[in-house]
Amino acid sequence: MQTQEVEIKTTPTPPHPSSGFVLVVDDEEHNRILLRDPLEARGYEVCEAENGERALELMSQRIPDVVLLDVMMPRIDGFEVCRRIRSAPETAPVPVLMLTALSERHERLMGIKAGANDFLTKPLDIQDVLLRVANAVRLRQLYDQLQAEQKRSESLLLNVLPGPIAARMKQGELNIVDNFAEATVLLADLVGFTTLCAHIQAEEVVWLLNELFSKFDQLAEGHGLEKIKTMGDAYMVVGGVPVARADHAEAVADLAIAMRIAVDEFNRYYNTAFQFRFSLATGPVIAGVIGRKKFSYDVWGDTVNLANRFIEFADPGDIQVSEATFEKLEQKYAFGRRQQIEMKSGNVVVMHTLCGKA
Repeated sequence: MQTQEVEIKTTPTPPHPSSGFVLVVDDEEHNRILLRDPLEARGYEVCEAENGERALELMSQRIPDVVLLDVMMPRIDGFEVCRRIRSAPETAPVPVLMLTALSERHERLMGIKAGANDFLTKPLDIQDVLLRVANAVRLRQLYDQLQAEQKRSESLLLNVLPGPIAARMKQGELNIVDNFAEATVLLADLVGFTTLCAHIQAEEVVWLLNELFSKFDQLAEGHGLEKIKTMGDAYMVVGGVPVARADHAEAVADLAIAMRIAVDEFNRYYNTAFQFRFSLATGPVIAGVIGRKKFSYDVWGDTVNLANRFIEFADPGDIQVSEATFEKLEQKYAFGRRQQIEMKSGNVVVMHTLCGKA
């Protein structure tokens, strides 16, 4: 039997608007024509394959909205083609309508087991074919819309939650609270923000902050660290949360140094005079998700309070670190002055100024 080769368009979308993209698979040319002509008349884009191998080859190049698949074909029958379609993640969601002259229950059960969505019995009722194809294409389009919405929701979730935490929530875990025996908190605080707002238009302030904080985001990601939040003109990162790591203090120190350099480069590029002060504190923290409709991942504890207190005593450009952080860094980093400060509780703690790498 003479077969007809079919060329597949490799563009991701049809060149002209259509009702959908249908792949017709049948070893009989007149059967393919019988299906192709009324489908094209209804605005469908139709591609033809004369056997199972050709059908799978075409689907690897472009995935159709629906497949009309003959059961009785040489070499690979329709049942096997359907099984292969279902076994590939890319093609598994595609609706498959099997074309068969078989009416026995056993053959239909085989088709269902292979993954067929529906059956069309030969001789074909063209009106029936058109209705079922329209329903199958619509289901495929609804599936694609659902997948797009799901990806959008996942993207939004990752914008507000760390990846590992978002994954736990997707698995159904709602009350997420973790205790970390040791982590390092970094705070970056913009000096003179109120004065800045009084001299620059609000739109420009927000734009500049967004540019600078976006750079901080890139640096944090590059150092394998998790940004926890921004608080107006302040920026918080924690090393060792939500995934513990032994080098959390070094990673956070390196980030603080890189952020200080980034601020200087930013000022030169935009002719601005932003000044930040930084603080690092190492110790235990509690981390978790709060909120029911608007989620927020945050950290709490004395270590966070210590970093907040150090910011108050830091000069512009300074990186102040706690005694516990200093002990982890003193062999590899250079330090300046050492001073004692009083906490609001009345306790006196030691603060060190980090200058850079040793």
